[in-house]
Amino acid sequence: MSLSVIATPIGNLGDISLRAIETLKQADLIIGEERKVVSKLIKLLELGRKEIELLNEHSDQKDIEFLTLQCLEKNVALVSDCGTPGFCDPGALLVKSCRNKSIKVHILPGASSLMAFLSGSGKDFKNFYFRGFLPAKNEDRISELKLLSKIKEPMIIMDTPYRLTKTLEDLVNFFPTRKVIIATSLTKDGEQFLDGSPQRILDQLKGQKLEFILALY
Repeated sequence: MSLSVIATPIGNLGDISLRAIETLKQADLIIGEERKVVSKLIKLLELGRKEIELLNEHSDQKDIEFLTLQCLEKNVALVSDCGTPGFCDPGALLVKSCRNKSIKVHILPGASSLMAFLSGSGKDFKNFYFRGFLPAKNEDRISELKLLSKIKEPMIIMDTPYRLTKTLEDLVNFFPTRKVIIATSLTKDGEQFLDGSPQRILDQLKGQKLEFILALY
């Protein structure tokens, strides 16, 4: 049997590939981060009844071993809440475990917030430092921001919607002279790109809860 790593839309359901839909239809088991999100995807794509298991930040090694066994016995599809599994989520642990067990892993590429951001930014970032999600705990976050402040090349940062204001405030404090380009609600009706100083972007978005990805440059 096998594991299919399937990229799912980051906002617009129309971005899912025909191959992804067909593979999900044929899957015996779908693994996702949240049951509610996976169930919604199954309903929207009219996939019928599907067995669901979870793999997220709360999963441990026993969970990985259990899910690997499932991949030995079934056709399994791995999805994330949105975008590409294994990128800033624990899906990479399952892929590694399957490869160690010589289980066939199929990669179905598709929507990626990073690629969507870069292609829509209008910036020719020939190289950049990808940081991804900043630590949630304040002490760890401050330590990380101090380290990042020493990096001169462009940096890509992501975080959860409810930490949008917090992230922008951190940028004002640690990178006041740098510029920011930020994308919010990518592929959705409210998609927007904003470019300017950290303070200017904070003034425009303060208090809002939006999915986002940004670059400091």
